[in-house]
Amino acid sequence: MILELDCGNSFLKWRTIADGCVVPSADGIAVNIPDLVADLGRRELTGSINRCRLASVRGDLETADIINALALALNVRVDKACLASRFGNVVNGYHDQQRLGVDRWLAIIGAYDICKGACLVIDLGTAITVDLVAQNGAHLGGYIVPGTALLRGQLLAHARRVQYGAAESSLALSDLSPGRSTAEAVERGCLIMVRSYITSQVEFAKDYLGDDFTTFVTGGDMALAKDLAIAKCVPDLVFRGLAQACP
Repeated sequence: MILELDCGNSFLKWRTIADGCVVPSADGIAVNIPDLVADLGRRELTGSINRCRLASVRGDLETADIINALALALNVRVDKACLASRFGNVVNGYHDQQRLGVDRWLAIIGAYDICKGACLVIDLGTAITVDLVAQNGAHLGGYIVPGTALLRGQLLAHARRVQYGAAESSLALSDLSPGRSTAEAVERGCLIMVRSYITSQVEFAKDYLGDDFTTFVTGGDMALAKDLAIAKCVPDLVFRGLAQACP
């Protein structure tokens, strides 16, 4: 059994998968390695894991600590996905290729493997990242903007009269009509901004990719785009790319 980890800015997303399979046997989200190991133990998975592969956008020291803690706790080899100038037909488009986020790189690899052609890859996470990939696999670059949580957090932190609790937040997205409370106005406004951004990026991408391309949406906030007909929601794009980069 292989343990796969996507170490993002906020959480550790993980899943277990049997060798040669594409469907995970278990998955979850952890805040740190002790939390992950405890969850694996509760599910009686610890003894069946014989290797681990991970992608991490965290700093080198923190990533090294994660790798060492996993190797010690599970007694397995841990493979880390690294950036490259190219992978198969996919070519890293950054001027400084080591500065591209490894999660973006793996999502690009995963998306191109699915469609075998031009694609737009949108990851709705702590940050929203957008990457354009040409028909021949060339990464044309992309964009990075704040995600929903950052948009909301900046308003709450810097606008003194914009304050509300979690209970109000959870009820605010019942519809998208103009908000009649601060919570409704902020939550609905942020959602509309994100969805409008996705739509505008799809239109903008046509200038570079033409009309024949696939739009993929992934990431922790992927559900915000689940009903957009223009997008194909694939929750495991990073894991798909990880499986190829660290077979």
